[in-house]
Amino acid sequence: MVKKELEENPVLEDTPPVRSEEGTGGPEESSPEDAPKDVSLEEYKEDSTPYYKLYANNRGRDEDPKRDTLSVKEGITESLMEQLGFRELDDRQYHIAAFIVGSLDEDGYLRRTVSNVVDDLGLRAGIETDEEEVESLLRIIQQFEPAGVGARDLRECLLLQLQHRPQTEEVKRAVLLLEKYFHEFSNRHYEKIMARAGITPEQLKEAHSLILKLNPHPGGIIDDSYSDKAQQIIPDFYLNYNDGKFELELPRFKIPEPRVSRKYADMMRAGATTRAEKEALDFVKQKIESANLLIEALKQRQNTLLKTMQAIIDYQHDYFIDGDARHLRPMVLKDIADKTGFDISTISRVANSKYIETPFGVFSLKSFFSEGMENKDGEEISTKEIKEALRQCVEKEDKHNPLTDDELVEKLSTMGYKVARRTVAKYRDQLSIPTARLRKEI
Repeated sequence: MVKKELEENPVLEDTPPVRSEEGTGGPEESSPEDAPKDVSLEEYKEDSTPYYKLYANNRGRDEDPKRDTLSVKEGITESLMEQLGFRELDDRQYHIAAFIVGSLDEDGYLRRTVSNVVDDLGLRAGIETDEEEVESLLRIIQQFEPAGVGARDLRECLLLQLQHRPQTEEVKRAVLLLEKYFHEFSNRHYEKIMARAGITPEQLKEAHSLILKLNPHPGGIIDDSYSDKAQQIIPDFYLNYNDGKFELELPRFKIPEPRVSRKYADMMRAGATTRAEKEALDFVKQKIESANLLIEALKQRQNTLLKTMQAIIDYQHDYFIDGDARHLRPMVLKDIADKTGFDISTISRVANSKYIETPFGVFSLKSFFSEGMENKDGEEISTKEIKEALRQCVEKEDKHNPLTDDELVEKLSTMGYKVARRTVAKYRDQLSIPTARLRKEI
């Protein structure tokens, strides 16, 4: 919206203000006299427009932000095509193999059936082939680096990587587990595997350790930094804690800071002597009024953001000192709306789309909000505190005999948290913690 207004309103410009105290007096630096001056429509007796200060000198510490450059590295497709070029293939085989490479996803998997690839080759590339030929060329691609590329599922991906290794007894045993007992292995039915395969716990542990070292996403080994999915969070606030005081800053470089052009300000001061000049001044006056509204709106937005963030910091004062999630108080949108006087919908928009950089990380404002629950002493605590306690319980458990949800309820109860089993299961899912059976180690 700001960029559009800058394009459509000729009296606006976003040139940064001159800061003469930082200059050296060089030939490329403007003197203080060249700096734009404040413009007031009250200077003209025929006008009754209120005074506005149109020059906004409120830039933050990022007056000349440095832009990070992207280093573009080789992607998985380029790497495979380069390896394909070293194979002795005729033109037909090369084009079929290249089509297969182009059908792989970013993890290096061929998620489509061979029959679908055959159909697409005929429809999109005009190449008539069959499943046997595609399979043979796929096997060639599966010999490429990184190991595991071209697999059609996780099991085949892991087996391909094991085939690239020296065939020791440990590797052969791992291959056996994946070929014959993959379902039992995935579900951690270790007793069944040992009984059916006739191996000892130590042998199973060695094979298990080897398989865990394999890469389930071989395509990720090749770094394709120039990706549409690569995103960088630019904080909307900076928070520092020095000498017992919080210092909150709002960076300016994300949105242009419009101000009235000096040329049009001088035009207004010069006045009008002819009808044409009067019409021109009326046009300029209209555009300046529009500029005033925009500048005041931006100031109001800045005030809303700072006031909302300051209210959150005040409410969660203990948390922002050290970043300990156990110090987060239960907080809902209404709590901050009451402290700021803003509407709940305003607080919601700020919380859902803004980030703050703290000494202990970058966080979404939304992450500071949570419902409350009572502990055994009747004190209201944040659900985030309970989740943190649950996570610590799982980290400290015996991985050979992990805690069930019922046992986690009892554990949390001894820590003073009253939660039901279904609540523990819900929080466990939200924390991406698997069930006890899937957390079990050999």
